[in-house]
Amino acid sequence: MFLIDTNRNGQAVTDAVVNQSIDNYLVNDLKLPGHGFMMYVNQPAVIVGINQNVAAEVDFHYLADQNVQLVRRTSGGGAVYHDERNLIFEHIVNGDPQDGSVFGDYAIFADPILKALEAMGVSDLGIRQKSNLVVGEKKFSGMTMFKNGEGYAAGGTIMYDLNVDAAHHALLPVTKHTHRGVVSNRVAITNLRQYLAPAYRNLTIQEFKTALLCHIFKVDRLDQIETYHLTDRDWTVIDQRLAEKYRTDAWNYGANPGLREYHRCQLASGDLHVNFTRQAGQYRRVALFGTVGTPAELAMIAEQLMGQPATIAAVTPVLSAAVERGVLAASDVAIVASVLTKEENE
Repeated sequence: MFLIDTNRNGQAVTDAVVNQSIDNYLVNDLKLPGHGFMMYVNQPAVIVGINQNVAAEVDFHYLADQNVQLVRRTSGGGAVYHDERNLIFEHIVNGDPQDGSVFGDYAIFADPILKALEAMGVSDLGIRQKSNLVVGEKKFSGMTMFKNGEGYAAGGTIMYDLNVDAAHHALLPVTKHTHRGVVSNRVAITNLRQYLAPAYRNLTIQEFKTALLCHIFKVDRLDQIETYHLTDRDWTVIDQRLAEKYRTDAWNYGANPGLREYHRCQLASGDLHVNFTRQAGQYRRVALFGTVGTPAELAMIAEQLMGQPATIAAVTPVLSAAVERGVLAASDVAIVASVLTKEENE
């Protein structure tokens, strides 16, 4: 196993959108042979799975107020919150690494993490529900995987001193909903800091990362680890993939199961994300979310639009009723109606 250095120009990258796209570049484009390993830190962000509906997972008012990123990964699993006191690790495998690594076997990829943490003083470690790493009965990491040809990535989080209160605010409680998509399974979580040996309890996140990597690779210093450093050419391709897909609103906000069309409306009262599917000129599925109104208020508008013809004449009364309820402003009606019927009008 070798280390993959994701620093850029000697500086750690904390943009969650960029970090989330690197594994896709390594698996889909670069395809370094063998078993690579990378570890990084994100600024505050909510990461949702590829098969999740963001309207059911995320408090958009909190994200806007606290400047928290929303990022969709290309692997499955549930929604998680990251911040600067949280580590993310990923195994990147291409071809046959000849070390026993097998796609789908979470225990193999969790083992180096668990052994390193045990050496750092954490006891009662284990893996539960196939992909959750736990101390006692509390989760400190959730793992996920994705595969492309002979390459795949397997990774997860490591909660060192995560702001758990912020995580609870950013993620919606699990409730019954009518959206398609995988629903997150909220379980009791815990930070590792309190379980570590005293020498590791008061480190910065970068110091903890260094210590953990040294234990994983069984070395005294990082420069003793075989390392691949991302090059300027690598970053050129990564930047291109970001522009094409991973930094777009259509991917992070709009790629929700069962919903084909997406538009973002910047209204006077905030952002409104409009996500829908039309069939035979009628709305079959509609999701509205953002910082305009409450989730319940926006869900009511979406429900009233379903089954309606995708025409200005049909959607205007529904949107006007939302104005009367104080959800939308009068000036919003024409903007949203145009977005909802754009292709029908062209």
